[in-house]
This record gives sequence, structure tokens and C-alpha cells, in this order.
Amino acid sequence: MRVGMPMSYSGNFAETAGVIAQYESAGLDIVFVTEAYSFDSVSQLGYLAAKTTTLEIASAIFNIYSRSPALLAMTAAGLDYVSGGRFTLGIGASGPQVVEGFHGVPYTAPLGRTREVVDICRTVWRREPLEHDGPQIQIPLSPDRGGSGLGKPLKLINRPVRPRIPMLLAALGPKNVALAAELFEAWEPIFYYPEGSSDAFGTSLAEGNAKRDPELGPLQIVADTNVLVTDDPEEEARGLQKVREHLALYVGGMGAKGKNFYNDLAGRYGFPEEAGIVQDLFLSGQRAEAAAALPDELVRGVSLVGPRAYVAERVQAFAAAGVTTINAAPLGEDHATRLRSIATLKELAQ
Repeated sequence: MRVGMPMSYSGNFAETAGVIAQYESAGLDIVFVTEAYSFDSVSQLGYLAAKTTTLEIASAIFNIYSRSPALLAMTAAGLDYVSGGRFTLGIGASGPQVVEGFHGVPYTAPLGRTREVVDICRTVWRREPLEHDGPQIQIPLSPDRGGSGLGKPLKLINRPVRPRIPMLLAALGPKNVALAAELFEAWEPIFYYPEGSSDAFGTSLAEGNAKRDPELGPLQIVADTNVLVTDDPEEEARGLQKVREHLALYVGGMGAKGKNFYNDLAGRYGFPEEAGIVQDLFLSGQRAEAAAALPDELVRGVSLVGPRAYVAERVQAFAAAGVTTINAAPLGEDHATRLRSIATLKELAQ
């Protein structure tokens, strides 16, 4: 398995970018730059491309609404060029809170739009004149859909480094997961629990793989997790508490009742009753109690926290569940600990 690491939008990018070469030397294979509604990740990905030589870089994620499909393709081609063919285009639907609340764009037909975006990007990279007439997107835009009638099919001026840049879909819902298996080179699920992955995703993956073009190769699974390799029980407990609080925020607070994808996922993993309790507590303002209500089995199962031998067992569980890249956020309280955890994870993944 490959080892990846996310770079957060919440303030530590400059610190991590300053030592990114050390992570590269420690064996880190790929870095994922998040965006949400903070600084754009394009500028940061370009900066990382200049600071590294072998490390792959990926967007995690660009939403499919705030940039036009052609701009997504142009941006990916540009980042692949400045990195010498080391870029992966990670996209996702995001949600109406960000798409409508921050970008002011209607959040409509996420599945259909995703499918059309993939088709448009690959057309652009092949340098074919861009013509697309879909339910969600029309290029060139005709007068009956609001255009002036002056648009004409254009092709990308530059020749991309690669005619098909790898694409990754961040997805949790059954239909989106099936779409990832059908059309994308890679799929990124958050809070990946190996023991529950078959129940949560197996049917959707089989459905998508049945329609998959063999030229795409096997679907790569990029599992988000946390890592802290330590023999100190107190440090281990602090690390697990961070995982617990982060998981409770998503399972309990990311959406209303019946509208929380992460709560649904915990249920599909086999913890529906516990997920309901966590949500009730979190939405009533009892955040500490919500975190405490999460099953230890789930908290430990979605993370890589503990002594080396234990982490090695969990790495094998991820591999057995089909994971090809472990995207692990290091939890150490200082740079040396975080770097050591990534280096150890690389050894175990090999």
C-alpha cells in the first residue's frame, strides 16, 4: 500500500509545507490538499509541486460546482504540468451548505453532474474540440439555455503531460460509491472501517465495477484515517480522544436528523443505535457526552493509534479490505513524532 497524508486548510499548511521534503524522504507517497471554504488549494498544490520531486499531489477535494468543468480540466492539466505528471484530480459533490451557502450556486443533480464532469475533463485532456450536450451542462452554451449563440467548440491549447489524468471521487453514499467504481481511477471514503466496509460499500462497489472500463485498471481505494505510533499509554489515550472528538463531530453534528451522511455510514458499519445516541447528544449540545458514547470498536477501527505491533495488525486489516492508499493524518504533538509515525507507517505498509 501507498502512504498518503492530508494537509489541512485550518492553519498548519505553511508549517507542513516547510518540512514536506522530510516527509518525502520518510517515504510519503502522496499528499492530499483540502480546500472546503478556506484558501484555495490550487495555489498550495502548485507550491508543493515546486518543493518536491517524487511526491504525488492531489486535490481533496475540488467541488464540482464552483469551478466549471472545463476549468477543472484546465487546472488539473496545469498542476500535472508543473508537477511533472504527479497530480491526481480529486473531486466531489460537497454539499448545499458550502455550494449554495458560500458559492451561491444551486446544488442540483450531484450524481448526474459528476458523470458529466468526468466526460468533459477527459475530452479536454485528449485535446478534442469540446462539445457536450447533457442534462446539466451544455458546451458551447446555446441560446435556448441562456447563451449568446457566439460560442464555438474549442480545444485545449497546451498539450497535457498525460492524456488522462487520474481522477478520484470522494464519496460515501451508495450511488456515489457505485459511480466511483464505474468511472474513476480512485475512490476516497472518509472514516474507513475495514471490518464494516463490505456491509457498507460492497454492493455499490460490485455494481460500479460491473460497468467499469478495463482501461481504467482496478479501482484504487484511498482510506482516510489517523496515525500515531506510540508505546506511551497516555499519549495513545490523547490520540484516541482526538479521533473520538473528530468522529463525534461528523457522526453527531454534520447535518440534521435524517440528513447526515456520516451518521448513516456509522449505521451501515453496524452501529445504528450508537450513532443515533451520539447524534441526539451532540445536537442537544452535549458534545463531550456524544464523543464518549461512540463505541471503542469504531474509534479504534477507523484509526491507527497504538504500539507498533498493534498498528501493524490494523494496517493488514486495511489491506485485506482492499485499501491501496492509507491517507493518514499524523496525530503527534510535535513534528518529530508526526514524522516518525509516517515513516513507521511506510515500513508497515510495505
